[in-house]
Amino acid sequence: MSINTIQTIDQIATNPRVRSGRPFIIGTTITVADIAVARVFMMMEAEEIADYYRLTLAQVYSALAFYYDHKAEIDLSIEQRRKLAEEMKEKRTGSRHPSLFR
Repeated sequence: MSINTIQTIDQIATNPRVRSGRPFIIGTTITVADIAVARVFMMMEAEEIADYYRLTLAQVYSALAFYYDHKAEIDLSIEQRRKLAEEMKEKRTGSRHPSLFR
């Protein structure tokens, strides 16, 4: 009879004061969603993501594992943030200059 010892990788955290409570990589402010977008939507390889964000491969793979464990809720968050960005763009929210084409 063998006894399994469960191992965990503690690379992902949430904190309401960091990135609005979205899951992020410990020691950074890079969200799991940032990594998911890079991999799933931009088709970047893990090594490219690690280089781009200056992360270790372990951090990238931890974020991807977390993403796939929580895919539905993170995909929803990504879509909501995309829609918000689109609305802000249409309204020119945050623009210091008025539109030339009103």
